[in-house]
Amino acid sequence: MSGPHLVGGVSSAARALPPLDGAALAVVRSQGPYLWDAAGRRYVDTALGFGGTVLGHAPPEVMEAAAAALRDGPLPAFAHPGEEAAAAAIATHAGPLDRVLFVSTGSEAVHLACRAARVATGRPRIAKMAGGFDGWLDDVAFGGAGAPEAAFPGNARPGTDRLSLLRFNDAEDAERLFAEHDDIAAVLVEPMLANAGCIMPAPGYLQRLQQLARRHGALLIMDEVLMGFRLHAGLTAHHLGLDPDLVTLGKAIGSGVPVAAVAGRAEIMRAFAEGRAVRAGTYSGNPVSCAAVVATMRLLDQADYPALLARGDALRGRIERSFARAGLPVVTSGYGDVFALWPGEAAPADYDAARRGLRPDWSEALHLELRRRGVLVMPSGYGRLYLSFAHDAEALALMEEAFAVAAPVLAQGLRP
Repeated sequence: MSGPHLVGGVSSAARALPPLDGAALAVVRSQGPYLWDAAGRRYVDTALGFGGTVLGHAPPEVMEAAAAALRDGPLPAFAHPGEEAAAAAIATHAGPLDRVLFVSTGSEAVHLACRAARVATGRPRIAKMAGGFDGWLDDVAFGGAGAPEAAFPGNARPGTDRLSLLRFNDAEDAERLFAEHDDIAAVLVEPMLANAGCIMPAPGYLQRLQQLARRHGALLIMDEVLMGFRLHAGLTAHHLGLDPDLVTLGKAIGSGVPVAAVAGRAEIMRAFAEGRAVRAGTYSGNPVSCAAVVATMRLLDQADYPALLARGDALRGRIERSFARAGLPVVTSGYGDVFALWPGEAAPADYDAARRGLRPDWSEALHLELRRRGVLVMPSGYGRLYLSFAHDAEALALMEEAFAVAAPVLAQGLRP
């Protein structure tokens, strides 16, 4: 499948999959809950563009809106009415965070949010979670899941001149950080530590983190590139009772069309309008992405989130029972429409436990066994399973059957 010109065979490392019986996987089409490979075989997809397609692959109404914008011209360079329409569609769902800027990727959105926080506070330092993924740009790529510094080697706090790591779910560690530094502009945190295997926040942890930041004059940035519009038609932070100053969005808001956004309070976002903070990007807020946002928001407003989450929770229970019947304890962690699988009796409560409980051999074996049976899951130990509104009874039944058959195979060869 890969040739000599594309570096490593993929432009983004997460796309790389292990060969199955010597054969690589090349996806040629996606629709609804399914992918098709070059041989015409259909798979139930649980990666869903790494969470980017909450409505399912290629929802017709969104694709038609994007195609119409493309026909009218994808890059006029100057202002166009679709940009304000898309911003209004986001702001309607974001409460007091009613000022919006568009970019093309979630990494850019996090970068802009950090810039806004630094300008608003006059401070340089961002605090982020060890083991969290907040984009691939240098400023926040430090300390991601699997990186040596995420484990706090020697028990010293890792950091750079402009960034310090925090232990997720450790409120006392956050207290210590603010005692160590008086130059913290913002705390950057996800609603759950998704890219470390869907580590859930401990009760009251995020609220305490918000209170601590406010007490010390720092802002709270919720990175919802992955979790925004996943639990309801709006921000997960608000769903959890939080009141952030800035939020980053991506994935779900464009239904697979490349788009991301920063939403924030007017007094913070004003820095961009006044030129105190730089904003740029040739493709930022282009007509195609804005049309996709408007159409996606309209469909999400009509979507039955409680039903989706209930279907996902039921699936999680059936997966756990399939492994239990095979004598292999497995637990799930996360929510009904985005969750991770962990071999063992309990899901990790923090990154250190996740790191120690990681079983790459088990995760890859599960990927291969399910792939044989027409279900695609991420092969990484920190991978996640996503469900979309397009995952109907047929798709869920195919998933349940595949897990039921794969569980005893894994139990014979791999035990935690």
